[in-house]
This record gives sequence, C-alpha cells and structure tokens, in this order.
Amino acid sequence: MDLRQLTYFVAVADAKSFTRAAIALNLVQSTLSHQVALLEADVGQRLLARTGRGAVPTEAGAALLVHARAMLNSARKAREDLRDLHLNPSGRLAVGLPSQVALSMASPMVSKMRQRLPRAIVSISEGISLHLRELLIEGRLDVALLYDPPPSPQLAYRTLTREAFLLVGPASAPPLPKRVSLAALAGYPMVLPGRANAMRSQVDSVLAPRGVQLNIVAEAGVVLTLLKLVGDGLGYTAVPASMLLHDGNRLRLQTAQIGPPAIRNRLVLATPKARPETRLVRDFVQVVHELYPADGPRSGVGAT
Repeated sequence: MDLRQLTYFVAVADAKSFTRAAIALNLVQSTLSHQVALLEADVGQRLLARTGRGAVPTEAGAALLVHARAMLNSARKAREDLRDLHLNPSGRLAVGLPSQVALSMASPMVSKMRQRLPRAIVSISEGISLHLRELLIEGRLDVALLYDPPPSPQLAYRTLTREAFLLVGPASAPPLPKRVSLAALAGYPMVLPGRANAMRSQVDSVLAPRGVQLNIVAEAGVVLTLLKLVGDGLGYTAVPASMLLHDGNRLRLQTAQIGPPAIRNRLVLATPKARPETRLVRDFVQVVHELYPADGPRSGVGAT
C-alpha cells in the first residue's frame, strides 16, 4: 500500500471530512479525493462513506484504519531510527561501570562523549559486575564494562585489558618481599571482597586448584573500604595495581608482585547481541577503545 494514500485516508477519517482534511494537509480537495479513490481501488473496498456532515469510515474502512495507523507508526519509527545516523543525535545512553572504573573513567568518558555528541546524555550506573550484567541482560543498560563475566548467549564481550594482582599491605607492617608465591599468600591475614565479587572469584579460581586456602579475616565489597582496612593495619588484600592510583599513597600502603603464575583480571566491554548498536553506543565503544587502547589504558585511567 502507498503510505501517502494511507496518510490521506487516516487524515480524512480523523477529521471526519474531506474538506477539513484537505485544509490540514494543505491539499486541493480534488487531489485528496482522487488519492483516497485510488486506495479504495487498490483494496477493492469502499473505505469512506460521505454523509451530509462529512465522511465516516465504512466497516472495511474501520478495519483498515487500525492497520493504517500501525503502518504509519512503523514508518515514523523507521524515520526516527534513521535520524540516529545524524552527526549529532540526541538521546540517553545507559552505561554500567564498576565503582572503581567509574572513579577513574567517568570524567574522561563523559568529556569525550560530550565532544562527540553534545546533545546526548550519559547516564552512569555503578555496581558490581554481576549486578551490572543482570541489568544489561534485562535491557536496563545499553552497554557496560564488566570484570571477568561468565559466558552469556545474550551478550557480546570485547576484552579491553588484563592486569596482574598485587599483594597490598600496610606500610607499618614488616617490608614485603618483591614477589610473593601463591602458596605464601596463605600466611597473610586477608581482607577481600565477598564471593559474589568478580575480583574475589578471580583470586579463588587461581588459588583453589592449587590447594591454597587463604586466611580471610574480613570481607568488604568496596575497594576503598578494602584499602582503608589494610591501611589501618587490619590485614592484607590482593587487588590490581590500578586500584591503588587514587588512594595508595594517601593510605601509605606497600605492595608485592604475586606468583608465578600471576592472578589476572579481565575487563570487558559488554553489549546485548539482540539489540542493534545505536549511534550513541557506537560512539561510546569508540571512546572506550580510545581510553583502553591495545597497548594498555591511558595514563590516569584505571584498568580495574
């Protein structure tokens, strides 16, 4: 069916008058009548019945009206989607970031997005990777950065960076050796995230097959709390080096390398497979790759 003819037909049905519809459409009434007549010929049904006070849909017209509105709405939506290709689209991009990533990455990310798409709004949600992954699958996020997520048929992953964990202790404790073996970790009182945390899962996945059982004295889900507990002399922790960028010096901590083998995390960019990438998502992906190039994260941007 011709979308223009459907538009004219809906206009007459809504206005209940060829005259009023022609004025609204800025058309000559004869042109409008001719196009509606062509549509009636096409469907083989009388669609509008003229009355003394205007025009009303026939039974066939009422049936077509439902479909016509749906087709015109679909065409309107298609045009709106194509506008997404415009150089400066507007809209809201829902981004999920682990808290420590947000601390180091949110500012440069928002800054670069504003340079690229000044009319777009970046809405950041923070949380642990497990929760952000669920929000992404549910459709409540458009894109997310996740630590070591399990495979999912619903999500596409692009690895951004991998980073080795360090053993972190208080500066007031005896000096740490340059490197600590995996077995030796069992001798330190440890402060780690809970088992649902991706960082804890990565530590356990390396130590458990080797029979290394850690002495866990406390658990905390926020990295800043972990480092504060360590800085206060309540134990040691194992975190990637970038987590010390903001607070390592202030808290007076000391570090040692772990392994071999090293314990490494994996930061990935996750997007839903079922949803096509919009212009906002594509530009955000490009921004993320600028902040996390193949040779490592840019200065001042953490990888954890």
